[in-house]
Amino acid sequence: MQDELIIRGAREHNLKNVNLDLPRNKFIVFTGISGSGKSTLAFDTIFAEGQRRYLESLSSYARQFLGQMGKPEVDSIEGLSPAISIDQKAASHNPRSTVGTVTEIHDYLRLLYAKIGVAHCPICGHEIVKLSTDEIVDRILNVCDVKNNVETHFNASRCAIEIFSPIVRERKGEYSTLLEEMFRRGFSTAVVNGKKYTLDEKIGTRVKLERYKKHNIDILVDKVEINSENISRIFEGVEQALKLSKGIVRVKFPISNFQFQIKSKTQNTNDKKDKKTSSATDGEKNENSGMIFNQNFSCPVHEVDFPELEPRLFSFNSPFGACPSCEGLGVKKEIDPDLVVPDMNKTIAEGGIMPWSYKKNNWQGTILRAVTNFYHIRDNVRLRDLSDDDFNTLLYGRPEAQDMIAEEEADEIPVTLRSKTGSSWKYNMRWRGVVGYLQDRYLKTDSEGVRTDIEKYMSQNPCSTCLGSRYKKEVLLVTVGNKNIQEVSNVSVRETLDFFQKINLSKREELIASRILKEIQNRLGFLQDVGLGYLSLGRAANTLAGGESQRIRLASQIGSQLVGVLYILDEPSIGLHARDNAKLLATLLQLRDVGNTLIVVEHDEETMRAADYLVDIGPGAGKHGGEIVAQGSPEEVMKSKNSLTAKYLRGEMQIEIPAFRRSLKNKKTLVVRGAREHNLQNITVSFPLKVLTCVTGVSGSGKSTLVEDILYKALSAKIMRSLERPGKHSEIVGDHYLNKVIMIDQSPIGRTPRSNPATYTGLFTAIRELFAETRDAKAKGYSPGRFSFNVRGGRCDNCEGDGYNKIEMQFMPDVYLPCDVCSGKRYNSETLKVKYRDKNIADVLAMTISEAREFFANFHDIADKLKVLEDVGLGYIQLGQSATTLSGGEAQRIKLSTELSRRATGDTLYILDEPTTGLHFDDIKKLLGILNRLVDAGNTVIVIEHNLDVIKTADWIIDLGPEGGKEGGKVIVSGTPEEVAKWHKESWTGKYLKEVLSRK
Repeated sequence: MQDELIIRGAREHNLKNVNLDLPRNKFIVFTGISGSGKSTLAFDTIFAEGQRRYLESLSSYARQFLGQMGKPEVDSIEGLSPAISIDQKAASHNPRSTVGTVTEIHDYLRLLYAKIGVAHCPICGHEIVKLSTDEIVDRILNVCDVKNNVETHFNASRCAIEIFSPIVRERKGEYSTLLEEMFRRGFSTAVVNGKKYTLDEKIGTRVKLERYKKHNIDILVDKVEINSENISRIFEGVEQALKLSKGIVRVKFPISNFQFQIKSKTQNTNDKKDKKTSSATDGEKNENSGMIFNQNFSCPVHEVDFPELEPRLFSFNSPFGACPSCEGLGVKKEIDPDLVVPDMNKTIAEGGIMPWSYKKNNWQGTILRAVTNFYHIRDNVRLRDLSDDDFNTLLYGRPEAQDMIAEEEADEIPVTLRSKTGSSWKYNMRWRGVVGYLQDRYLKTDSEGVRTDIEKYMSQNPCSTCLGSRYKKEVLLVTVGNKNIQEVSNVSVRETLDFFQKINLSKREELIASRILKEIQNRLGFLQDVGLGYLSLGRAANTLAGGESQRIRLASQIGSQLVGVLYILDEPSIGLHARDNAKLLATLLQLRDVGNTLIVVEHDEETMRAADYLVDIGPGAGKHGGEIVAQGSPEEVMKSKNSLTAKYLRGEMQIEIPAFRRSLKNKKTLVVRGAREHNLQNITVSFPLKVLTCVTGVSGSGKSTLVEDILYKALSAKIMRSLERPGKHSEIVGDHYLNKVIMIDQSPIGRTPRSNPATYTGLFTAIRELFAETRDAKAKGYSPGRFSFNVRGGRCDNCEGDGYNKIEMQFMPDVYLPCDVCSGKRYNSETLKVKYRDKNIADVLAMTISEAREFFANFHDIADKLKVLEDVGLGYIQLGQSATTLSGGEAQRIKLSTELSRRATGDTLYILDEPTTGLHFDDIKKLLGILNRLVDAGNTVIVIEHNLDVIKTADWIIDLGPEGGKEGGKVIVSGTPEEVAKWHKESWTGKYLKEVLSRK
């Protein structure tokens, strides 16, 4: 086998005919400043060629569904192994996907519970066991052995048992004909409601049962002594009793008040918990005593039937296991009364009912006036002063209603709608309240716009039927180790792994489940090894950060135990605290050691130093990059004089610790009190204003919950009139010091190829207006709209201005192919004839930010915005670059530049979530300059960050922890970096910060 991966003539995007020889079965790191060509070489060249070759190996029938992949711009790649890409894209946008389903651990859990799960009666809680006839007979014989051991005077040969068939159990009726039928079939004795009767032809007249009371009737099938000669007779008696009662037999033993331990066939014989006992007594008053055996999967006492235990029963994505109310989602999206009426101090006439206007000649206002007239509700009284009956009528349609009423319960009210011309229409409508009206409209409308508008007044709440568990109630009655599948899925991976490592199983259970448990434990261990022990298996996949979803896929690959594979990873350290970096590196090295090659695009210093082979790409970004600056072992690269990365690794260049930090004296503060969303433990946190604050802590400690779910959403609701509901907290004090709050996260600036930096930043409007002012455009009568690819006229009709045609792939992600008419230029030929300085509109969109800034240098409105984009390190991206090709970090910096290019007002709170994602040391230095510029202008910046270079430069640090999940959610320390470093024994951040600060 070839020992090297040999790349010749790579020219994709900005790569400049790159030649590179990479060692196989090594840990290789690609680094360089943002836009230098790292991802282009790793993903768009090496991985793309690997995928193309794989698809070519498939049959022509399979390829017709997958389409053809274009060959990347490269002369040759030799020694290429099968390639697997593990990138930062979200694991799934499907609300049904969870950490358990994505990692396939849930599939193994379903199998485990189906094979060794113990079902319980929902009424009495006793185990429900399905026994065969042979097992019932064996248990009868075992009971006699137990008695013989307990009472020494008792001889097993004298153990006479009575075998009963319970033909009526807790059912109403007279049953006289049934008893006579039993006599005719040859049975001589019956026990009716605890009393023994001899059967004859007149039993129906002697035993009178009340028709509307519940009764129990047992038929004596046989009375037999236990000895070796009567085994067959016992078997026949049990078999006949089971047949008569359709699966149930009761056996009465002769010893008074003897307690029997009934063990299920799956219960551990050493486990003393939850053992069921049944009393067998001799005497007329308690004739129903004895042991009940069930051949059916149902409770022998309460006749509760239970579905067969099979894997699909334990899936919330299957109708067999999903809660019928929420269909397995665990949540319901419903109209939220608090969003419909956000301000109880307003009157109806003042617009207190948010979704509806109360204006004259307005359809919604007409309905409200009809309601207030019909029910005599005053519209000039504050909503908080209305009676409960009037308020409930407004929201739900009836005075006593607390939720949406049924249509047949609704009152019919007359509505008169008048137009501006004076004409009127009269009709009747059933009033189900504002909540009912909006819910109906949401479910029945075909308009996406109407649905989007109504969603502003909806919130997701746990399903009231399953309480958020996603499962049917029967599923939660099945346990393994005294825990049901929801209890196992809703605790952290760390706790789940501990549970399965300590679980006690019987020999039979071990034989069945040993391989399943091994897979579960291995996969849980892999998740913990990559720093995700704080997640729960029930966590929705669409709530995971890009770094988390990437590490989940990494853990899955470790579980697959493939050898000879080329893994390509995109910054796996994103979202990882310095404490967990060592775990991640150990995991990556484990993949290498079993015989795989790893190519990692990374900026983390620790990862670079741990690499077997380091490749620095640059020297600049965009057209100034695309070359191999240095390559070799980390020690060899560090000797390079041309490498910017080497200068930072040597310490020749560095991100300086500020000579002084902004003083907090006389600074106003923003205080969050009683934060208790998710794992936050009712904490109070103070954020100083007009400084740079870093919120730190290990993954899962509660940083995003505190800053994004509580602080941002609460301030956004108060200041920006947002309708998003914040997380649980008591109050926020000091919000009056702010006039605006802006969240700059890593969500895409658009989800289709139509979105791009030019449209998002507003640059495209000014550029289109400029083109409309050219001589050619004026001669042809073109307006700025002609140069928009979002409207008909100037755009290409074939791709409708996308530049790409979408190929729907049914069971696979959609594929976008360049338009074969306009070749991806988006516009028709006539529009492209209009030029400004020899460039048409498509040429301008193809320019990089840096090129465009020079091109439009004389137009300050355009050049100023482009300058800000360049300042945040995005000079290399194209103006019209598709949003789907931008990383999370690039999207975040585009948003940041958009905010920076607006007129500064001061007193603005900027919140950023890991802005260093995808940034080189030198780019981080530029970013910190931008953030400090914002603070110096009188604004407040709060950053959620793990990068120690950012943390060490902050004015104030709030460290959460000490661990993730349930063990986090507390404020460990707040203070300057120097103060936090003193807490190095209590704070993980303090420990690593102390090492960094000691280097200065």
